[in-house]
Formats: sequence, structure tokens, C-alpha cells
Amino acid sequence: KLYSEIQNGSDSAVELATLAIEENQTSGTVDPGNMQVIQECSAELQSLAAKAQRFSLELLLDGPADKMGCLIEFTAGAGGTESCEFSMMLMSMYKNFAQAQGYSASIVDTVPGQEAGIRSGVLRIKGDNVYGWMRTETGVHRLVRISPYDTQHRRQTAFASVAVSPLPEDDEQNNMDFELNPSDLEIETYRSSGPGGQHANTTDSAVRIKHLPTGIVAASQSQRSQHQNKASAMMVLKSRLMEMKIREKQEEKKAFKDSLGDTAWGNQIRSYVLNPYQMVKDHRTNYETPQANRVLDGEPEYLSPFMEASLLQGL
Repeated sequence: KLYSEIQNGSDSAVELATLAIEENQTSGTVDPGNMQVIQECSAELQSLAAKAQRFSLELLLDGPADKMGCLIEFTAGAGGTESCEFSMMLMSMYKNFAQAQGYSASIVDTVPGQEAGIRSGVLRIKGDNVYGWMRTETGVHRLVRISPYDTQHRRQTAFASVAVSPLPEDDEQNNMDFELNPSDLEIETYRSSGPGGQHANTTDSAVRIKHLPTGIVAASQSQRSQHQNKASAMMVLKSRLMEMKIREKQEEKKAFKDSLGDTAWGNQIRSYVLNPYQMVKDHRTNYETPQANRVLDGEPEYLSPFMEASLLQGL
């Protein structure tokens, strides 16, 4: 349907523009009405070209989970408070991006940093093809800027890891045949840490779940009750296991978390430089833009090209 819409629309626009040009040539004058038609046809062709590019990219989303929603996990790495702040910046960037694209985005869990930002967090995004678009964002991200937390106003480098995995609640409609054996789980409760109110800090409401066969652990502490934290931790655990299953099917030898690398120098997939110049560069595709703040604001016009470049390169 979309292909026919693009084809018919482009044919009509080219035909109208051709008639307007021929009429100007025949009369030997530049008719304002014809010029307006030509401009409108040009704008229409540009819009259709963008739709065609999007359509061609979505044809690449043929993985077993590409049609599903996703969970994005953020973990502060080397850089102390600055890395905690960067983790929160990345969470806001992807949340803004998702909402601008018409997706549903909500924060599932956060662990506050000691001074600012978050040590870790989980963002849930629901919508068609979300995982397919977002999966190439997995990896270590690097920020370079003058830190507002440095009294000497020195340039600081911070790192944060981003881990994208399929949304478990979308599994049934995508036929991944994912099952989780209760006997494979080790569940423990503990007292939550950091800000969260009197109730959160005086009861064992936080939950940690370990999948014994793989050693993968998921935890949640920011919900109001132990039951809610257990549900959140279970969702994250299933998401990680589904991602690992996908990667095993792609003949990758390592478990999902091991594939991210150390959250430090030499392993970053993308750099966000705010000082001494502004630039965001993906080190896998070499795509870059000087519009660093607009990328960090999650504006689709500036963040989408990074995802598109990764998909075209088969990452």
C-alpha cells in the first residue's frame, strides 16, 4: 500500500510539474501560478523521497523481534557523578525521541546517583518496529564537556552503557516461543537505597532476581511495593534473556552483557562532544553532525540518521 502511494504520488507530482514547465516555455513567460505548482510538486517529491527511504529501511527490520517494543537499560560507567548525569541525559534523549515519533515511553526503574543523575535506569518504549530501530543503539556512549560539577571548570569525559532488548510483553504476538522456568529463578528482597521516600527505605521492598542457568541478574527498587518491583525485575530479566536468545541465533558466542565491552576508553560506539567544539560522531558508521544539543534533546531529525546509518551498514 505504501509503495503504491509513493509511486502514484511521485508520478502525479512529476506530471504536474512537467505541464507547468512546458506551459511557461510555450508562453515565453514565467507565470506565478505555474511557479507555485512547481514549488509544491518539488516539496511533495521531497516528502515522498523521505517516505521511500523510511520504507526501504523498514524492509531491513526482518529479525525475530524487530516488530516488538523494547526496554533500554542505562548504566553509568567511568566518570563518577558526570557519568551518572550522562546516563540520565541519555534516558531523556531516548524518551523524547520516542514520544516525538508517536511511541509510548515510560521510565520503569531508576537508581539515583550519589550527587546527581542515575547510576542505572530502565526505559520502556512501546510501538511498531521500535526494537528494530533502537537495537543498534546498544553499546558504550561517551560524553565530553565542561563539567558543572567540577569547581575548576575542567573538561571531563564520562561514559555510560546503553543496552536495548525486546519488550517481553510483546512476545506472544511475535511467536518467539519464549519460556521461563520458575525453578531456574533465585529471588531475594532487600532494602532499597537512595531517594525514594520513607516507605522505600525502611522496608525490604526492592527485588533482585537471578536466572541460575545463565547468571543474569535483574533488580528493581523504585516501585512502591515489593510486588511491583518483582514485576519490573521480571520484565527486565525476560527482556535480557530474549535478547541473548536472539544473539545466540545469530551465532554470537558471548552473552549479551559481555558484548557491550567495558564502559570506558576505547569501547565507545558514539561520542557526544560539547567542548571545545560541538559534534556527535558514531565510530562504527562515521556518521556525524555538529548539532550535538539537538541530538541530546532527542529530536528525530537529528537522532534518526544515526540509527538509519547503522541499519544500512547491517549492524
